Amino acid sequence: MSHPAVDALTPKAMVVLQDRPVVGFTRWLADGLRMCSETRRGLQLVTPVESRITVPLKLVLTAPNSRWVVRADGGYYDGLTGVPLRWDGGAFVVEPEARTYAPAYTMPPSEPVGAQLTVTFRVRHMPDTAIGGAAEQMCRSLTGEPPGGWGTAEPATGLWELEDLDELFGSRASAATWLTVVGAGDGRPAVGTILLSQVDDAVEEAVTLVIGYTDSHGAPVTALPTIAGALAADYSVMSFFAQLSPGRADLTTGPRWVGPAAPIGMAVSGSAPGPPGIPAQQIGEARSPTAWYTLGDGRQQDAWQRYEQLTGYLHGQVP
Repeated sequence: MSHPAVDALTPKAMVVLQDRPVVGFTRWLADGLRMCSETRRGLQLVTPVESRITVPLKLVLTAPNSRWVVRADGGYYDGLTGVPLRWDGGAFVVEPEARTYAPAYTMPPSEPVGAQLTVTFRVRHMPDTAIGGAAEQMCRSLTGEPPGGWGTAEPATGLWELEDLDELFGSRASAATWLTVVGAGDGRPAVGTILLSQVDDAVEEAVTLVIGYTDSHGAPVTALPTIAGALAADYSVMSFFAQLSPGRADLTTGPRWVGPAAPIGMAVSGSAPGPPGIPAQQIGEARSPTAWYTLGDGRQQDAWQRYEQLTGYLHGQVP
């Protein structure tokens, strides 16, 4: 097996070296990831410490045995976690003797740190709803504009037209289809991914959309229940989760610690009342009941405890 993007291939990993200021999920890398999936390998991207990666690439590098490997100080570390790594002859793995983060990971960033609002949701399409429509509605709600483009890799070169997404999904015989999506409105960039899949006789649309802000106070935290409610009114919402994290406003990620993410809230289909201290707020329409649970303002780390309490409670409600 060979591929023009591959610099090293082992039974465990496909290693790709990139020496660019910003590395995106290019068509070559998308091809390489597909080959990794087919052969059960991990995709391991190696860059210098000065490089940054895009949202779609960051999301795919969280797959099993896939990593962003950063060269620094004569060694290697994971660009997303700061854990020191070593080459074991087949793949980059966690250094077993490491007890601290890599020094380069803990260096303060030299660029301004803004905020990134991440919403992840999954809807099931009704016969009268357009494929991609949920992603479009969410992008409008958060930026004031629909997405500008889409693609099966980066850069997203296709102009955003819902008819094109429907045609693409249909041409693939309803096979699972992964897409990138980009947008911008009111000076706020939006980048994300869409996974379309056929489930029984319905189409499910799983979306991760990230919006960049120069300041965390610009994120519409208090408006999210209303935004999620508008989505639930038009679609069958299976799940919805929102969190806020420090990060570059341009939505690229550098291999340095900038601060922890914190949850804002989540919504699920149904009308479970919620555990003590986390009451449910009904959103959407009565014909498609959906419950919203407020967890925090995106800055409180103890909100993760409420998240664990809520998910444990909801799992206990499943028959």
